[in-house]
Amino acid sequence: MSDMITADLVDLDLSADTKEAAARALAERMVAQGRVTDLEGFLADVAAREAQMPTGLDGGIGIPHCRSAHVTEPTLAFGRSAAGIDFGAADGPADLIFLIAAPAGADDAHLTILSSLARQLMNTEFTDALRSAGDAGTTAALIRGEEAPATADSASAGAQASEDASEDSAATPVAASAGAAAGSTAPAPGAATESGSAPAPGATGVTGATGVTGATGTGERPFRIVAVTSCPTGIAHTYMAAESLENAGHEAGVEVVVETQGSAGFTRLDPAVIAAADGVIFAHDVPVRDKERFAGKPTVDVGVKAGINRPAELISEVRGRAERGEVTAGAAAGTPVERAGDSTEGYGTKLRKWLMSGVSYMVPFVAAGGLLIALGFAIGGWKVNKAPSVMDHFVWTQSGSWGALLFQIGVVSFGFLIPVLAGYIAYGMADRPGLVPGFVGGSIALTINAGFLGGLAAGLIAGGVVMAIQRINIPAALRGIMPVVVIPLISSAIVGFLMFVVIGKPIASAQKGLTDWLGGLTGANAILLGALLGLMMCFDLGGPVNKVAYTFATAGIAVASPSDSAMKIMAAVMAAGMVPPLAMALATTVRGRLFTQTERENGKAAWVLGASFISEGAIPFAAADPLRVIPSVMVGGAITGALSMGFGATLRAPHGGIFVVPLIGNPFLYLIAIAVGVCVSAALVVLLKGMRKQAPEATATDPAGNPATTPKEAKQPVAA
Repeated sequence: MSDMITADLVDLDLSADTKEAAARALAERMVAQGRVTDLEGFLADVAAREAQMPTGLDGGIGIPHCRSAHVTEPTLAFGRSAAGIDFGAADGPADLIFLIAAPAGADDAHLTILSSLARQLMNTEFTDALRSAGDAGTTAALIRGEEAPATADSASAGAQASEDASEDSAATPVAASAGAAAGSTAPAPGAATESGSAPAPGATGVTGATGVTGATGTGERPFRIVAVTSCPTGIAHTYMAAESLENAGHEAGVEVVVETQGSAGFTRLDPAVIAAADGVIFAHDVPVRDKERFAGKPTVDVGVKAGINRPAELISEVRGRAERGEVTAGAAAGTPVERAGDSTEGYGTKLRKWLMSGVSYMVPFVAAGGLLIALGFAIGGWKVNKAPSVMDHFVWTQSGSWGALLFQIGVVSFGFLIPVLAGYIAYGMADRPGLVPGFVGGSIALTINAGFLGGLAAGLIAGGVVMAIQRINIPAALRGIMPVVVIPLISSAIVGFLMFVVIGKPIASAQKGLTDWLGGLTGANAILLGALLGLMMCFDLGGPVNKVAYTFATAGIAVASPSDSAMKIMAAVMAAGMVPPLAMALATTVRGRLFTQTERENGKAAWVLGASFISEGAIPFAAADPLRVIPSVMVGGAITGALSMGFGATLRAPHGGIFVVPLIGNPFLYLIAIAVGVCVSAALVVLLKGMRKQAPEATATDPAGNPATTPKEAKQPVAA
């Protein structure tokens, strides 16, 4: 820690009034010390991390942090705010601000030290000392662990270090834990657990694996909890949640052992510790690794901040579940959506994630199959779909045979689309037990011509059926065969019955009606549809709305002989999706002074990303200035989509961007549609950014006669 923070990185009179301004003020100190190479690029990484989850903690603490390629070495800057700054904590503003900067490839030792700081923030003596420290040097020494909390207060600087023997434990230097593995908490020298055993390697806890800390003194075994904590960057929240749970367990007389799955790696809990546990707590914002180890136990699954802010409540909840015998098949394993989300998410958010789970697994099949079919037509001609099977007829020297081969491989790939969509929607809802009924339901949807809509319905039904079965209390003796035999059997039978007998035919009729309606779109209706799809493609740049439009288009061409309207829709969607990154690339080229150096570098990459139909290439620009970038690219995307439909451009391939232009119908007009949209979006971005740059100059002074905006501030992009 000694080289991570110095007095120059401490600001005891932080005057910022927003979290963005606070991060900038502290980051500027890092730049001055040569710890950060690109201020704007680093702040963009901090903002991206903050967008994932607010970094404010109860107790007046804000810990903005990130990994960044613009950081040269692990660095910590500290600021103390008299007025307080809102970092999203439930109890109000934060007055202690820690900006943690880790290089993209930070080594485990440094990250372990940073994790030790995170644990110290749960110590009220430590935070009280930071609030009372009188100078930057003392504060830096306190954070480094070179000064005890009791001596940090300038008023008691002359007090004897031995005034209270208990202070030795509270003043254990933060850096001392650098020798612990992945954030483990080593006992104080000479200390031992009540049972005389050390904590399990790689684990943290109030006791070791066999300790009896938390016993009531009657000889009765304490309630045992194993926990896993993790957060997106694995630097701070992971270890703070662990410390908080351990402290709450100690106070409640409960034995808590925590596995911290942080950036410094993790060591799995001893299987014997897990087997002996009476309950499980998952406090995480990223998937828990090897979660199946904890199956079959009462489980509480929450976000990592809940582990920090309300540990006693979580411990009480898991004890209550154990007392009630609330152990259900698959409950502890969770689901992919639950592992990546927050327990407070509403049903609508989870539904969107379930659908996107299926779409994300389906898209590679769409891309592979669509490109193979398109290449088959390009090589073998438009009658290649009438060619006999290459198993019966294949001539090595004939291009027609090679075209037929590619076409038939693509058709086979397309045959997986609906089953994969349904299977992985169910997987997102119910994890692996949902795969079998999901694939079965998707295959039935394909068989009865229920198409894309049938796949969506089959996946949701399959996931719902499995989730319902998992809520049934099952005797321990039967749990082993539930995911292998019972759940696949019962769920497949129910899904098959519903798809074949109850809802399959109405969905197939709806699918046919939708297909016929699209086939009849002409003139103004088609142009309006193109504009709408263009708006959707550019709204969230690869997000859910973008994926809905893309999936709608690919579903139309996911057949051996798609309609002309379906291919027009596919062309409009891909053209609009290319506009955002190409527009930003053009804007950074023609008016580079309106953008930061990092954005200009991103603009160079955006040329290639846009040409490859990767809309996400515009995300860095949208994150830095959403109010100007997103509306601009939406306007350009809508124009491109409308023009593509109006020009009658068609596309059989679902991906490829500029590289599949030879496979596009009316390619020249198609390229004109893209160029027009790109120019319009770039012009709007330049115009809006230019207006923003001029605004600060119009107000030279504030009411007190002081400069309202410095030239440096006027050149900074709007924070996301």
